[in-house]
Amino acid sequence: MPATNHDPHTWGELARVVVLGAKIQRKKARGKGTARLEKQVDEIREQAQAREDARKRK
Repeated sequence: MPATNHDPHTWGELARVVVLGAKIQRKKARGKGTARLEKQVDEIREQAQAREDARKRK
């Protein structure tokens, strides 16, 4: 179930994205690469959007 009516993400997905965002910011501050973490965030967002699109089509 989405967290809000305007957002396709569930509460668990939102929590994972926030945690990954914090990790990304820490790595950027240290000058490290963040591509892997950013890819994980993109995958979470894509899965959530695909799930909501499929739900709306029904």
